[in-house]
Amino acid sequence: MRIAIIGAGAIGGVFAWYLAPHCDLVIVDQWADHVAALNRDGLHCERDGVTKARRVRAVSDPALAFPAQLALVLVKAHQTTWAAEACAAALAPDGLAYTLQNGLGNHEVLAAELGATRVGQGVTTLGGTLLGPGRVRHAGMGATTLSLTPNSAQANALADLLNQAGLPTSITGDLDTLIWGKLIVNVGINAITALLRVRNGVLAENSAARSLLGAVVTEAVGVAAAQGITLPYTDTVAHVLQVARATAANQSSMLQDRLRGAPTEIATINGAIVALGAKLGIPTPYNATLVALITALETSQGEGG
Repeated sequence: MRIAIIGAGAIGGVFAWYLAPHCDLVIVDQWADHVAALNRDGLHCERDGVTKARRVRAVSDPALAFPAQLALVLVKAHQTTWAAEACAAALAPDGLAYTLQNGLGNHEVLAAELGATRVGQGVTTLGGTLLGPGRVRHAGMGATTLSLTPNSAQANALADLLNQAGLPTSITGDLDTLIWGKLIVNVGINAITALLRVRNGVLAENSAARSLLGAVVTEAVGVAAAQGITLPYTDTVAHVLQVARATAANQSSMLQDRLRGAPTEIATINGAIVALGAKLGIPTPYNATLVALITALETSQGEGG
């Protein structure tokens, strides 16, 4: 089976490293230095202080990945339009794209290009950090869950492959619960850590940060309830704080983006809560403030400094 990894950043790189020995893998990425390093030196993955390299094939032109049976989309939200076009070029006519991205709205962008019957969705809690061209760190093992739709046979084949590669994966018919469960964790952790420039654990230790996290998460829970979403945990704030403690040494993906001076996914995380809240008539002032602050950072001079 040929698998195309669309975007081999932090999480995409971790998936690629685990999958490389188990399938015909092709990495598709826009970063020329990254592609060159992957082809020249292999993909280096650090875990628990030990770094191992695996040979991989990487391309900048997605047409060179054709014909892929499955594509895993792991780019940042602002790159999803490019990823949709890349999937169209890389996939075989009956091929399926799975988005494992953060936030809301990515599935719709992919479906607009490929058609809804060719796009699946998943949630992963793997932790990763992009260290440089050709180099990633696996920051922590986590479960991956795939939607049964739109093609159960392909979903099962992908789940079997991921499990074989050592990445715990399951399938569900109720992915919305998990998508919102992860979204609300990201809502509570990502923007605050990016603004404070701290690792996740500080949010559980600092009383002011903990209070802000609680306010932001409570707003998001209200929006989820109005959408008819059942969350996979009862005490939501306690759950998000537990995640912050469990990943205390990790830098959130949004903090990593800010430290690199790269665009963040604020629009599809806290911004999604604000947009849905406005549509439903639910005030979300804390989330709106975080969106405004991150946006101001991204558009100000000295970005990334």
